This record gives sequence, C-alpha cells and structure tokens, in this order.
Amino acid sequence: MQIAKDIAERTGGSSATARDMIDPFGRAITYLRVSVTDRCDFRCVYCMAEDMTFLPKRDLLTLEELDRLSSTFVEKGVRKLRLTGGEPLVRRNIMHLIRSLSRHLDSGALDELTLTTNGSQLHRFADELADCGVKRINVSLDTLDPDKFKSITRWGDFDKVMNGIRAAQAAGIKIKLNAVALKGFNDAEIPAMIEWAHGQGMDMTLIETMPLGEIDGDRTDQYLPLSQVRANLSERFTLTDIPYKTGGPARYVEIAETGGRLGFITPLTHNFCESCNRVRLTCTGTLYMCLGQEDAADLRTPLRASEGNELLSNAIDEAIGRKPKGHDFIIDRTTRKPAVGRHMSVTGG
Repeated sequence: MQIAKDIAERTGGSSATARDMIDPFGRAITYLRVSVTDRCDFRCVYCMAEDMTFLPKRDLLTLEELDRLSSTFVEKGVRKLRLTGGEPLVRRNIMHLIRSLSRHLDSGALDELTLTTNGSQLHRFADELADCGVKRINVSLDTLDPDKFKSITRWGDFDKVMNGIRAAQAAGIKIKLNAVALKGFNDAEIPAMIEWAHGQGMDMTLIETMPLGEIDGDRTDQYLPLSQVRANLSERFTLTDIPYKTGGPARYVEIAETGGRLGFITPLTHNFCESCNRVRLTCTGTLYMCLGQEDAADLRTPLRASEGNELLSNAIDEAIGRKPKGHDFIIDRTTRKPAVGRHMSVTGG
C-alpha cells in the first residue's frame, strides 16, 4: 500500500514514543473522530439543508495527508479512531485510507478502527471493511418505515440500507444503530425499533437533536428530550443502568424484555462533557476540540510546512491545551439560531 510506504519512509519506519494528550481538565484524549468528507448522499432534515454547498474538492486533505495526521494522533496516545463524514464511504478511494490505517491495529498501537455510516454503501464495502480489521460500526437509522425514511433523508434508499446492514452482519461486523429522537416523527416508533434492533443482534443508541448549522426547519419543533423518552420506555420495558462503555458519550441501560443494550446520548438534558476524551478533525485539517464550540486549530499548515511531524505535533499539543470544559448547547423558543454555525457534516458528529 503506497500510503503506508510513504508514511513509513517519512517517519523512518518507526513510530514516535506515545505521549499522552491531557487537556486542562485532566482528561486524556484517546479518541479521534476524522471527517474524511463533508459530502453525503442523504440530506437528512435535522442535519442539512436540501440545497447544500459543499467544500471544493481541492480544499480537502489528500488521503495520504489524512493518514499522516491520524497516525500522528495515534503516536500521541489515541487508541480509538472513527472515520465519519458527511458519509465516509462516498469519499473516492476511501478503502485505500482504511486499509492503510489498519496497520495500527496490526501493530497494537490502535485498539479500534471504526466508522459511522448511513449504510447506503455498506453492501459494496462490508467484506473489505471486515478484512481491514473493522469489527464494529455505527449505522444511522431513524425509522423503519420506508416512506418516513425517504421523507427524513430526502434522497435515501431504505432497501439499500437494509441490504448494507445484512452485508455487514454477514461479514462479521457488529452493528450499533444510531437514531435521532425527533418529536412527532419517530417518537411513537422507538419501542418497535428497539425490539427490531435487539432481535437482529444489534445494540441501539438514541440521540438528542443537536443545534448545529442552519437547516430548513425549526429545531424547537424537532427536539425531544431523552429524559422524557426514557420515562416513556420505562412504562413498557425494564431498564437497568449498566457501566458498559464503547469509548463514546452514550450512557447505557439493559432491557430485560429484549436482552439488548440501549444507549442515550444527551448533549442537552444531561451533557457528557466531564468524561469527554474526544477531538474531531475535519477533511480540511481543522481540529475542533469540542463539538459545541467554534474554537479550532489549523493543522493543515504545520502538516504541509515540513516533511517531519514536529511542527504538527506541537500544534496538536497547543490545541489540546485549550480544550474547553464543555459545550453550551441550548434549544428553546427564544434561541432559534443554531448554537454553532457549521453543519454536523463538517465536523462529523
């Protein structure tokens, strides 16, 4: 693989000594989310406007640059690497990057290489993903009703996503479903989705809609507090809190009636900032230390300024040194504008 060879030559064939990245609040940064593209083949109504303007392709980092950046973070202590988008599997030649990054799994430097996907391209790539050591993925799916699916994704093909899920499972990849809880859209469907997911051997996580980017609708009409969802589910199921963690922000319960796990990601009703171990890198080389803040660091300039990684490593250290304590998300009738101007597809969730 040419990318891996180029990186090995640049670093002398060996990895630098890992140095833990500790933020100002004592949190070790061990999880990097990399948005490999801002483009997506869906236009989900809570995420994007239908008429989106995406970045010019010339502004994107090359696959080699994404590899070099990601590998530098691995050398500095990142143990979990998640590729996101937009939709990561629409990036041209994305499997070259994934296969190259899988060398860090082989070496033991990385515990997990995974991705979040809408499932539209899984039927094409499931076998190769498994061959690259991807053992677990998140699939975003907000409804099991094909008509509602078309309505919320605008451009999505429900059958193609179902085929992709089956292909990934056949390849031995574990799937966790991610569903955004939306008032008046899927709130009545959530119990049936849980039963279906657990019946298919999949965990499921519910997510509160987040105020990122201008969309065509009003998020105050969409917002559904997960505290309310959990209370409703407790009338139907027996929920028991469990200490299960995947490295992300979800808090999990086990459901006695299904035998499966259900996660809650609650950036508004109960934020997860105190245990945040994540930073997010965009496809242009911008590092966001917090999903809910605008402060960011330019890593593209130091990346391209030198053949070595010293400038890049120093820029990462400086950025981690100003990681904030938490975000300031709010959704209410008096705060209609998004908390953050960029769309979710830019930062990758």
